[in-house]
Amino acid sequence: MRCPFCAHDDSQVKDSRPAEDNAAIRRRRQCSSCGARFTTFERVQLREVTVVKSGAGAEKVRREMFDRSKLEQSISLACRKRDVSSEQIDQLASGIQRQVETTGENEIASHRIGEMVMDGLRQLDSVAYIRFASVYRDFSEARDFEEFASTVQEAAKGE
Repeated sequence: MRCPFCAHDDSQVKDSRPAEDNAAIRRRRQCSSCGARFTTFERVQLREVTVVKSGAGAEKVRREMFDRSKLEQSISLACRKRDVSSEQIDQLASGIQRQVETTGENEIASHRIGEMVMDGLRQLDSVAYIRFASVYRDFSEARDFEEFASTVQEAAKGE
């Protein structure tokens, strides 16, 4: 494992323990060159999945590898300053990653991942759900927030 401090290619594992309800392994490592310590996480990856992102028009289609850290970052941003623990965020990201990898497809549209995040946040925290939706659905006016928030409130009353 390459050291993030000096970029040396060799490091030693000093400690390993299960993480994320045994879905990952947390390893403490020490660089054999500079002596710096850092943490890595090992997770099972069922398959390589490419995310298909489409912009305005067919010529704007981009493809990139699925990146769990980007998923976690967007969920964390929506949940910022909310009563949502990092474990809940991690569980949501793990569940979405599992869904993406078990579809049986090598490519998945970014809007499908966005819908999975929306479904998860809807159950986790309504404010985080609205925050994510405002970026994902590109709200441009206060009225967009009002309309969406009213549908969230109606759905909560119906449960």
